[in-house]
Formats: sequence, structure tokens, C-alpha cells
Amino acid sequence: MSNESRRERSPGLRIGRPFGIPVYVSPTWLIVAAFITYTFQPVVRAYLPWLTPAAGYAVAFAFAVFLYVSVFLHELAHCVVALRYGLPVRRITLYLLGGVSEIEREPDSPGKEFLVAFAGPLLSLGLALGGFMVYRFVSPFTVVGVLVQQLWLSNLIVGIFNLLPGLPLDGGRMLRAGVWRLTGRPVSGTVAAAWVGRGLAVVLVGVPLGLTLLTGEGQEITFLLWSVLLASFIWMGASQALRVARVRARIPLVRARELARPAISVPAETPLAEALRRAEEAGARAIVVADHEGRPVAIVNEASVAATPERRRPWISTGAVARTLEPELVLAADLEGEPLIDAMRRTPAAEYLLVERGGEVYGVLATADVNRMFIGV
Repeated sequence: MSNESRRERSPGLRIGRPFGIPVYVSPTWLIVAAFITYTFQPVVRAYLPWLTPAAGYAVAFAFAVFLYVSVFLHELAHCVVALRYGLPVRRITLYLLGGVSEIEREPDSPGKEFLVAFAGPLLSLGLALGGFMVYRFVSPFTVVGVLVQQLWLSNLIVGIFNLLPGLPLDGGRMLRAGVWRLTGRPVSGTVAAAWVGRGLAVVLVGVPLGLTLLTGEGQEITFLLWSVLLASFIWMGASQALRVARVRARIPLVRARELARPAISVPAETPLAEALRRAEEAGARAIVVADHEGRPVAIVNEASVAATPERRRPWISTGAVARTLEPELVLAADLEGEPLIDAMRRTPAAEYLLVERGGEVYGVLATADVNRMFIGV
């Protein structure tokens, strides 16, 4: 978890908001657009030799744009199904390696997980079928014919590739749903699909290299570049999925009551040095500022105390290094697992006040103590 501001840096240029979902194009898209344009231009020239070089590049660039429109529709299909199941979607981002849908919450059943994942490849295969039907009625030696042919072939490849059963591909999420259904444990599904994903990454690099060693013939450099790029993407995505699985396995172990720091209450005007002395004497690790009726109104910030030189502590009031208690900073002492993490995410802070059901102060929960639960994961 992080105490950073909720304000996020924009992932790129926002181009629309279909179904209320912000869609962004990352600057990295320009890299892949240039690469696709450069590598596709010879194909255009082969079919349309009468075009000027500039026109050939223009058609190749148009193919890059339409291809990413297809990728956008693929991601939008995931999001529409997710919204249908009440899952909030933060945004869609088109970037170097394709597109990513940021669905903020995981489906609560393997069936929903399967359908959200399958929606993307199904849309791509549908575009491939539609493009193939159109292609039957156009000449392959026209600009429209070349674009339609390459687009239906590309969507066919995208659809089939994404059905491969390894994370972070859609087929990996479908495999995860299957293992989840069999075992009853979503974490087991994630681990299984992530390891299959790592295997796919090895195959993507190993097969071209193996063919080179067996036949003695070098592979086309463009093919090798795409293989390495896709393998890297899959390996990193699978590794990230494994880390997330390990984190999620730890979440049920996070219990506010067990992590709470004992606290003492002092008036706001109490010198900081005196408040620290009282805390040490009482064996407390946190200080709560109380009003004249004894009600907690603020929590002393550990970082502010550490930043205050010891010689100044007798002259600084405890209230000066405390954060006012907003309602969101007061949590139930019996919170644990996902509900506790969600409550902390909603209002990021360094410390939270824990109270019993009757309103009595139980202690202080420090975000640093929660973070330590995930060190090494």
C-alpha cells in the first residue's frame, strides 16, 4: 500500500469515454505504430506496386491505426462484460504491446472470470470472421483489399494467440477460472496459469532458436524480434501474477487487532517531549490527542515526530505533530483481510485509530506495520 496522493499521472492522451470508460493512448503506441508501418510497407508494395513510396507508407500506417482500433474493441469487450457483472472499470490504455483493461475488482466466481476473459478473444475472432466475409467481395489488389485481408488475418492471430492458456493472456485467465472451479481457490488458479504462462514465454523464444540450430538457417530478424518481445511481455506478466497471488494469500492474515500499537491519550497542548515520556513509561507505541472531554481528535504522526529534533521537542505541542481524525481514519478494531485493506485504500494515511464496537479506543494501526506483512512477497 502507498500513502501517495490519489491523483494519478495520466497514462496518455484520452481519446474517448465509451460506456463511461476513459480510453487513453500511451505515447509508446507511436513506437509500435512506426514499427508496424515500417515492416508492413513492403507487403503493401508487393500487392500495390503502382503506389508511390509515400503512399505505401500511408497505407501501412492506416493498417497500424485500424489494428489498434481492433485491439481497443477487444479490450472494450472485456470491459462491457465486466460492467455487466457490476465490476468497476478504471480505464482502457492502448500502449506498446497492445491494450490493457484496468478492471478494479476481480470477479467473485470462476464463471464470471471465464466470461470476462473470453469476451476479448471472441470479439477478435468475430472481427476476423466478418473481415474474411468482406474480403471475399473485394479485390486483393486494391487498398481496401489489402487492408481488409491483413486486418482479418491479424484479428485471427490476436484471437487465437490470446486463447493460449497462460497468464497474462486471456486464455490464462480462462485456465485460472477452470482451476479455481476445480479447487475452490482462486489463488491456486492464478499460480497454475502463471506457470503455464512462463512456459509459453520459454517456448516462444526456444522454438525459433531450436529451428535455427536444427536447420542451420537463420530466422527472419523481424520474426525473432516479435518472439522476444512477446515472450518478455508474457514472462513479466506471469511473474507479476505470481507476485499478486502471493500478496493475496497474505491478505487474510492481516488483522487490525493483531497489528495494533498500544496507545496513550494526551491533551493537544502537552509538550511533545512529555507525551513521548508518558508513552515510553506506559509501554505504548502510539499517541492519540484527546480533547478536554477525553475524546480522540487526532493521531500523532510518527514521521513528524522523527523529523522533530530532540532539543525542540519540549517546546512543541503534541497537537502540532498530529493529524486530525477524519471519520475515514477511524476503523473498527475487528477489521481484517480484504475489508481492512479496502478501508485503508479508500483513505491513504500513515496511521489509523482503531476502536471497539462501543467506541472505546483499542489502539493505532500504522500503515508501515501492514506493509511489513508483504515484505519479501
